[in-house]
Formats: sequence, C-alpha cells, structure tokens
Amino acid sequence: MSDTALPQTAPPPAPAREETPLRRFVRSFFEDRVAVFGLGLFALIVLLALAAPLIAPQNPYDLSAVDVMDSRLPPGEVSGEGFTMWLGSDGVGRDLLSGILYGLRISLTVGAFSGILAAAIGMAVGLIAAYAGGRTESAIMRLVDLQLSLPSVLVALILVAGLGKGVDKIIIALVLVQWAYYARTVRGTALVERRKEYVEAAQSLGLSHARTVFRHILPNCLAPVIVIVTVQTAHAISLEATLSFLGVGLPQTEPSLGVLIANGFQYMLSGSYWISVFPGLALLLTIVSINLVGDRLRDVLNPRLEK
Repeated sequence: MSDTALPQTAPPPAPAREETPLRRFVRSFFEDRVAVFGLGLFALIVLLALAAPLIAPQNPYDLSAVDVMDSRLPPGEVSGEGFTMWLGSDGVGRDLLSGILYGLRISLTVGAFSGILAAAIGMAVGLIAAYAGGRTESAIMRLVDLQLSLPSVLVALILVAGLGKGVDKIIIALVLVQWAYYARTVRGTALVERRKEYVEAAQSLGLSHARTVFRHILPNCLAPVIVIVTVQTAHAISLEATLSFLGVGLPQTEPSLGVLIANGFQYMLSGSYWISVFPGLALLLTIVSINLVGDRLRDVLNPRLEK
C-alpha cells in the first residue's frame, strides 16, 4: 500500500454561546455610554460613602473634634488640627469634605431602606388589589388615588413634624409617602398577568391564592418595579435633603447633605459660597447618576420605549 496521506477533516465549529436573558440585559444596558457613566459615578459615590470613616479627615458627628475657630475657612485652608480642608469648613468649624462623605451615607441609607420597604408594601397591596378585584380593589385604589393626590413634600413634612427628628423617622415618613407609586404600578401589571393562561393553569391545579400571587404573578411584575425603585430612590434622597434643609429632618449634630446646605444658606451673600455649593453638587451628582441608570433600565426592560 502506498503511504498516501489521508485528508484531514476540519474540527467541528465551536457551539455558539447561548445568550441568556441576563447576558442580553447586561449587553443592552452597557450599549448606552451615558448610562454606563451614571452607573460608574453612582458606584464611586457609594464607595466614597462606605469608606467615609477611613478617608474623612474628621468625624463631623464628634463635637469634641470640631473647633469653632475653624469656622468658614475657605477651600484649601489648614485647620487648627493641622489637616487641609480641601472643600473648606462650615459655620461651626466642621470639615466640609468629611461632612459630605458622612452625609452621603445618610442619604444613601435613607434612599435604600425607604425604597425597599415602600416597594415591599406597595407590591403586596397592588397584587392583592389586582387579584381580589371587586370592592376590595376599588377600596384599595381609592386610597392609592388619595395618597397620590397629595403633594409628597407636604405629606412628608407633616409626618416628620409629628414623628420627630431622626433617620428612622424619615424612613417611616418616606415609606408612607412612596408606597402608593409601587401599588399602582404593580396593580396595572398584575391585571394584565392575571388574564394569562399560566394563572388559569395554577388555579386549575388547586394552588393556593398566596402561591399563585407571589410565586407566579409577582415575578412577572418585577420589571417595572425595578425602574420605579431607581426613580423613587432618587426622589427619597431629594425629599430627605428637603426636610433636613427645612429643619425637620436630622438634627444639627448629624449633618446630612440637606443640613449642610441649610447651614451655608445664610452665608451665601457674604461670600462663603462653598458651604452650600459643594454639598449641593454632591446631592445633584447622586440624584443625576441614579436617574441616568433608571432611565436606561426603563428602556432595556421595556423595549417598546427604546429611543
């Protein structure tokens, strides 16, 4: 036999990588550079807030570390303790950079906890209204309409004035203000899902009402809720700053961004602009970054709204 070389067959092509819904979501989200910028900015803000005790040159909550002689120092001046106040100091001598970093912790905490609690309450109420129907739905939705007809700032102001100052009181007030947004959104989505075949199949199998609602209908209502969470988180942060600016939010010993802005408002015309401007910029960047992410989430989770 002749030593003839057998033809080599080409290796089989590698199987195409399956694109899961999560990968499709991530790919669609990162196609928008503005949204990626907003996500990166928000991640940086969160990181700075978490690392505040490590990188802040001063603890603004420790009144023994605050020197009144350092009040209203312009940016770049050296304090009496020997460290540089890169953003200046406020009217009582607190380092403004430290106050902003610790204030971000309060703003993000209030926004996160109030958003999670309001979403849980609102989703439960909306699902019950959509699934029960009849008079139960009518009564719940009239309560939701009444809640949404009132100005959020006014309701939160009344609640905080009655509950008192403190982070927990602000969170309770914001939850009572925001739950209706989630209830209306989930109720509308759940009404559509309730008419689908899988709900009829679950009912024909004898599944309990609670399991049908929370195990089958609820997962299909999460897409709009995720968008509402981002929007309402930014709204909660701005409301907390508004309440603190008006003097009914947090005490002066726990400076949030709203408290810092309020402390410098009286010095704006005297030239000490930095006391209000820098905390205001930090608040603005936080809200804008969250809204950029929320806007892209809305487009990705609802392709019909894609611009």
